[in-house]
Amino acid sequence: MVSHTVLQPTASSRASQRSLWALDALNFFLADVVGGVGPYLAVYLKSALRWDAGSIGVAMATASVCAVIAQTPAGALVDKTVHKRAVISIAALTIALGAVLLVASPCFPCVIGSQVLIGSASAFLPPAVAAISLGLVGPHQFDKRIGRNEAFNHSGNVAAAAVSGLASKLFSIASIFNVVAILALSSIASVLMIDAKEIDHNLARGSNSGAADAKAPVSGILHTLSDKRILVFAVSAILFHFANAAMLPQVGQKVAESKVMDPGVCMSACIIVAQFCMVPSALLASKFAATLGRKPVFLIGFASLPLRAILFTLTNNPYALIATQVLDGVGAGIYGVLGVVIAADLTRGTGRFNVVQGIVATGLGIGAGLSNLLIGYIVKAGGYNAGFLTLAGISLAAIAFFWLLMPETMHLSDDN
Repeated sequence: MVSHTVLQPTASSRASQRSLWALDALNFFLADVVGGVGPYLAVYLKSALRWDAGSIGVAMATASVCAVIAQTPAGALVDKTVHKRAVISIAALTIALGAVLLVASPCFPCVIGSQVLIGSASAFLPPAVAAISLGLVGPHQFDKRIGRNEAFNHSGNVAAAAVSGLASKLFSIASIFNVVAILALSSIASVLMIDAKEIDHNLARGSNSGAADAKAPVSGILHTLSDKRILVFAVSAILFHFANAAMLPQVGQKVAESKVMDPGVCMSACIIVAQFCMVPSALLASKFAATLGRKPVFLIGFASLPLRAILFTLTNNPYALIATQVLDGVGAGIYGVLGVVIAADLTRGTGRFNVVQGIVATGLGIGAGLSNLLIGYIVKAGGYNAGFLTLAGISLAAIAFFWLLMPETMHLSDDN
């Protein structure tokens, strides 16, 4: 089992072993809380509530739009506050309430309301976790720590997907959202085990100064954002998630419509296969990004997208569709590491790490929201193959954009 992978804590002069293991547990439990609702929501709305593809796209886009609105303020709050553990606890509790609402009142207004809660709260979790990680281990161990975070995150997704598939089989697909709520509460317990005194809040926001300097200098936000490399990377994030976000939900709807396999079981299998592959992908990405550079490793993640989209058009066999999720594991595993590491490279010494993370995450939300909304209507008009081919074309454009315009950022991590 992937969840049994043995990983030793990252050495840090600041963080205790207890805090590092608590951070591991936080990443493990938060995995399904941050990203697990979306794919299951599409299947739930299709198979249990009989919604059409357009209405499903609207529901899924709602969470993405709310996340877009909240991302940059979330990053700014995480940069400013020393109560980062409380930020995670409140956000996780909000997501738990949203998941329970999906089951308790599955009417259109309540589903949309739950997506508002989930989308808004989820925006606070990635920057807060990354900030706590940077504050615990410092910039020189950060790439390794992010690879470790992602490994535990994907291991958590494997475990959660297995439990969710079993719950769907034994009870109903709606029970999956109760699993998400339980995991959210577990993540709160984990984050409270991290010693708040061990978090260097200056380092956590990307400043070069240690905790002893309470007034570490912070660059002006407009000056930070004038760096064109940040804009290029934000657009790259939009294109990556535009090409990626709608693929798995469309596979779930395709299987639900064919009725050849229980859609909840199929979705869990798709997630498990991808997450198994994400664990080694994340660990290898953090290793090779430190030696080969960020750009070539990230391009490998980009290259997985068009191949995956095209393969989805070639078969209706649910087992072949599940096997194709290996490529999702490669792409998402690499992005999970490099997205944060490149943001840290670009903001080293500015004190604006989490604001820029929020801006890049805004790009992620825009890409995901537009993907689900647009592809939902394309599928409604032209079928699933039309949707997958559209995503393949977008991913090829994304590869060209990143390759031609994004410079290597590895050397920036040693400039300050």
